[in-house]
Amino acid sequence: MYSNTIMKMKKQSYISVPSQLINSLSSTSLQSLLTSPKKSSRPSRFNFFKNPRFYFSFIILFGLVEILKMCYNLDPLGPFSPYPCSVSSRVLYSHQESSISEGNFISQLSVRPKVEESDQEMSEFWKQNDGLGFVSCLDFSKDYKKESSRILKDRKNYLVVVVAGGINQQRNQIVDAVVIARILGAALVVPILQVNVIWGDESEFCDIFDLEHFKSVLADDVRIVTSLPSTHLMSRPVEEKNTPLHVSPQWIRARYLRRMRREGVLLLRGLDSRLSKDLPVDLQKLRCKVAFHALKFAPSILHLGNKLTERIRSKGPYLALHLRLEKDVWVRTGCLPGLSHGYNEIIRDERKQHPKLLTSRSTMSYHERKLAGLCPLNAMDVTRLLKALGAPKTAQIFWAGGTPFGGERALLPLTKDFPHLYNKEDLALPGELEPFAKKASMMAAVDYIVSENSDVFMPSHGGNMGHAIQGSRAYAGHKKTIIPNKRQMVPYFLNSSIPEEDFSRIIVNLHRDSLGKPKLRTTSKAGRDVTKYPIPECMCNDLNRHSSF
Repeated sequence: MYSNTIMKMKKQSYISVPSQLINSLSSTSLQSLLTSPKKSSRPSRFNFFKNPRFYFSFIILFGLVEILKMCYNLDPLGPFSPYPCSVSSRVLYSHQESSISEGNFISQLSVRPKVEESDQEMSEFWKQNDGLGFVSCLDFSKDYKKESSRILKDRKNYLVVVVAGGINQQRNQIVDAVVIARILGAALVVPILQVNVIWGDESEFCDIFDLEHFKSVLADDVRIVTSLPSTHLMSRPVEEKNTPLHVSPQWIRARYLRRMRREGVLLLRGLDSRLSKDLPVDLQKLRCKVAFHALKFAPSILHLGNKLTERIRSKGPYLALHLRLEKDVWVRTGCLPGLSHGYNEIIRDERKQHPKLLTSRSTMSYHERKLAGLCPLNAMDVTRLLKALGAPKTAQIFWAGGTPFGGERALLPLTKDFPHLYNKEDLALPGELEPFAKKASMMAAVDYIVSENSDVFMPSHGGNMGHAIQGSRAYAGHKKTIIPNKRQMVPYFLNSSIPEEDFSRIIVNLHRDSLGKPKLRTTSKAGRDVTKYPIPECMCNDLNRHSSF
């Protein structure tokens, strides 16, 4: 987070005089304040009205009254109001531009009365996990370091990768691209981001990520080059589009090494989930190094994300929600938004017209999907879950995600019980988001930063962003992350006869192990991603062993 720089300046005192009062005075009256009055030749009981001191005192008194009104009668629809999407909120933001100097923001939130702040401080909801002493532990083996010197000297073999999907899907592919380059002993050309056909985002790697930082952090692992050298520009690259899922390093070498050495260039597409989740320890550490250290967002994105974090946090701790309420999400998951019969029919019709959009398990009904925990939580579900887990009504909540299907109506259950609900558009000042307009990946990066910085994070549905933030927060000390136990809690959500107190107790018990506490990647489910569960390969609880980063 960026710290505010305070400039030492010579202090001057000013009297605030409302412009309306100045305009109401005649030029003669104003002149009387600047020139010495003539003594009256005869006394009068109304002489004090002619005395300029009277006018001057009246102006001071009026100015003080206006100042007091501004301090104690703030517009209830100002920034961070209970209704952040209102027009009044936008107007008031424009008045705050004068409070910004050299990137420092004086938030209206900081001067609002601290209502029920003691409730926020006392709430168990904000209590963080015991990280059990786990810290970053990226100490590579001697063999890995010895091999690095040979790999970094190579100038003959180059790997070119094209990554697709949303920003978080691209991040996963970039991580695996670095590891594959290491396996092959090749230099990695800066990954090419495929234009997203849904959003039309043409952002390049350096638009989203800090390229120089990326190259610097990986300087001892893989050689990163901006482009192919002139000696390889005329080469016919070996192109591979159909790499199987979860391949091993041995498969990679056997399949590509000889062909790459023959042509000098290997081109890979569609790397999503192609590389095995179970790799040798050094390569798992490299994955963590790329995901948690090398892939840093570009300065402009990082700066805005941290500014929005400062604004919402100026009131106290905040919760970040990743809401998956967009129309395409309901269509692809085979689920229904539950807003009304009409909205549900729109989703059903869309799915009938485009059956290929349904991602998996097409034979399951909506009810079966919901009971299996395969459906996103809608706003009502999220509200009931948060209340059961003890989230205070006064909690500041940041929500990330696309436009909900149904608009503001889709968020009504949340705003009713948690009125301090904001997204990046609510927190940003006019013009701040303009550089990222029509750049879905950059907008998603801003969401990612504010969500990652939160005191508590909760996704409403599984996905690349939720998984990435879960892993990052674990690596940062296992910051509290609520993973909804949908499969087990849905039956209780559907049973309206359960008393509220009993319902809350049940929900709390179901989530005791779903709050982001330390978990070993190698236990329970096989094939877990080390960038989601960094223990034991990337974190250790020996306090004498710290990462050099």
